[in-house]
Amino acid sequence: MKQLQKKTKKTSAFAQYKNLSIQFSLDGFSFCISNSETKEPLIFSEYAFFPSIASPELLLEKIIRIFDTNKDLQQDFTKVFAIHQNSLATLVPNKIFDRNNLVPYLKYTVKTLKTDFITYDLHRIIAANTVYIPYVNINNYLFQNFGEFEYKHHSTVLIDKLLTYSEKDFEEQFFVHVSPNYLDVMVCKEGKLLFYNTFTYNTKEDFIYYILFTAEQLQMDPNIFQLTFIGDIKKESDLYSITYTYVRNIHFMNPVNSFFADSEDFSNHSNFILIN
Repeated sequence: MKQLQKKTKKTSAFAQYKNLSIQFSLDGFSFCISNSETKEPLIFSEYAFFPSIASPELLLEKIIRIFDTNKDLQQDFTKVFAIHQNSLATLVPNKIFDRNNLVPYLKYTVKTLKTDFITYDLHRIIAANTVYIPYVNINNYLFQNFGEFEYKHHSTVLIDKLLTYSEKDFEEQFFVHVSPNYLDVMVCKEGKLLFYNTFTYNTKEDFIYYILFTAEQLQMDPNIFQLTFIGDIKKESDLYSITYTYVRNIHFMNPVNSFFADSEDFSNHSNFILIN
């Protein structure tokens, strides 16, 4: 039987106008309600699925149940923003990008079907686009509930935020964003993207392999460069321990928002994509 774990963090929920941001994957669903005027978070809830959902169809069933039972989601919102988190994506430079022919960009890295809907996000900072397959069934459900809304792939949001976050760093920044079954590895310097990729992992050995593989490709010495963890990882975890065996300089991202400062359930470096 699938188990669902829920965690919630709230401040004063009073605000006349509210925005809703949601993020979903086969591993879980989370949402943040913020004040439309101040942009300050008011409510954050996270549902983790154990084991992972097997398909987008089953994921939609789970999300519908959450919307039906969570009263925080049963209100009017000024703006709704959805984030599709999956590995069905690739980054394409503007120089070779053709928005009218998206299929070829995914065929070497993602198994696609003729019926798949493929779309793209234009990046704010770099001259590139994220080409990806969104969960269309969930988009349709959100449209039925809220009308028009904006959506993006999680890698688009992550890349743009990390580039902004590190634009004044003169040294190379090695970021690892951790999810239950895959990791995003990103290297940048002075606001310029040097490397980005998403890797699926099943074991801690897979996890460290992809980190060391990336470092080797970029000729970065694990004894010297600094690795910054973001997302679903704790210092007490096996993933952290095996990483520290091979990478000497590790730290967690400094919070750019104090919302989780006094939380027992969430770390300051978690939920960077949705909250910050």
